Amino acid sequence: MIHVLVSDSMSSEGLQPILNAPQINVVQKKVEEVEEELHLFDAILVRSATKVTEELLKKMTNLKIVGRAGVGVDNIDIDAATKYGVVVINAPNGNTISTAEHTFAMMASLLRHIPQASVSVKSNEWNRNAFVGTELYGKSLGIIGFGRIGGELAKRARVFGMDVLVYDPFLTKDRAEKIGVKICAFDELLAGADIITVHTPLIKETKGILNKESIAKAKKGVYLLNCARGGIIDEEGLIYHLKNKHVAGAALDVFEVEPPVNNKLLEFENVIVTPHLGASTKEAQLNVAAQVTQEVLNYLDGKPVTSSINLPTLTKELFDKIQPFYQLAKKMGNIVSQCMRVPVQEIAIQYEGTVAELETSFITKALLSGFLGARVDITVNEVNAGMIAKERGITFSEKITENKSGYENCLEVKVFGDDQTFVLKGTHVPNYGERIVGINDFNIDFYPTGHLMYIQHQDKPGVIGRVGKVLGDHEINIATMQVGRKVKGGEAIMMLAFDRVLDPSLTKQLASYEEIVSVKTIDL
Repeated sequence: MIHVLVSDSMSSEGLQPILNAPQINVVQKKVEEVEEELHLFDAILVRSATKVTEELLKKMTNLKIVGRAGVGVDNIDIDAATKYGVVVINAPNGNTISTAEHTFAMMASLLRHIPQASVSVKSNEWNRNAFVGTELYGKSLGIIGFGRIGGELAKRARVFGMDVLVYDPFLTKDRAEKIGVKICAFDELLAGADIITVHTPLIKETKGILNKESIAKAKKGVYLLNCARGGIIDEEGLIYHLKNKHVAGAALDVFEVEPPVNNKLLEFENVIVTPHLGASTKEAQLNVAAQVTQEVLNYLDGKPVTSSINLPTLTKELFDKIQPFYQLAKKMGNIVSQCMRVPVQEIAIQYEGTVAELETSFITKALLSGFLGARVDITVNEVNAGMIAKERGITFSEKITENKSGYENCLEVKVFGDDQTFVLKGTHVPNYGERIVGINDFNIDFYPTGHLMYIQHQDKPGVIGRVGKVLGDHEINIATMQVGRKVKGGEAIMMLAFDRVLDPSLTKQLASYEEIVSVKTIDL
């Protein structure tokens, strides 16, 4: 008998497949109500209320899988689950339509003052002139982040006769043309959009992407929406521009702190809010429950799952062999993604030496997940990386070649974009660790970890000294430095490592020097 704990409220219709499955005992109780039986459960299904901590995982000694009925997994300790050999899955597609529709409803309500007018009429007022609205037809909608939800929103906006501008560094021209949207630079979108909505994950690059400075570049009278994650729009910056009337209004489903107690945004008449309702439809709740239930059933039945957040379970022998190359490949994918922040059409991976004798498809998908992780608005893992790459119009291939690199093993990744190509080579040396040994046509040798800076420059006297002086003036200590060049006086590169994250102003300052071609920071 397989025992499954459903610890949060879920759609009973969505749970039917597991409730009706033979040889499965389903218990629908909170964790604290089954404290003495926790060690019996093979699976646990949760929403956002149950916190799957390392402490809980230690008690659930028989646990094999955690199913999250929804997209976000903030309430699950993924690292601890991986450590204990527990697979974590979610339902990444279940609330796409629900969130897109909620965003569109918020946009229409904001421009037509529907919530304010409703309150007015219910207060026995009939003040039609106070609620003259604005049509969506003919307006420009700016979408920041173009994943599944952004794509669904664009379809609806075009039906309403809106022009759609998109800022997404990884959206290809082909995909944009097929959907009928215009790719824009960030500042171009700000200047051209009448309405701006955000649909990105909350990561370092997107936190506060709409802030006091960037909002000032938008049209006077712009409308802003956030039905994605609290913090993508900086709340203090929004308040500033609501006060000076640069922003005509805002619609918010999410906040930096939830619930938004004593939040000044709630004081503005032209700000409409909802309590994180993006996924709160009967259909979405049914979809996420049904999707995660079927995934759990598949896993318990020995079938593959398609929405795993962490590593699939492996035998210890296979895991020990693959693990070093898995870690190397994932870091290589991450490095390439951060160095080549343009739309990409093709990724080619080549294996030489002992690594070619292993299950390279798993390593390839680890590299893809490292590459795609910061580029899309859903969780990427080794199970779904290939599918997500295909959805984004990215082809990938792997090739086994004879050993020409001179290393016992070597991974090479080539990434082809709209107007550039990037090549990275890496190796794993037993008892020494991971090394990056080539960037494009340059030989180099550095350990891929921590906070790095990649500089392309001309091989001229004083360049390295100038870089060192700028960093020294800012009291930044260089942990390590590696350099490479092709010929004397020609193209050259530097890779520097630091003990902390660098301020973006340093990148701009260094890039301003004539001898320096480009500067990129890499955080691993």
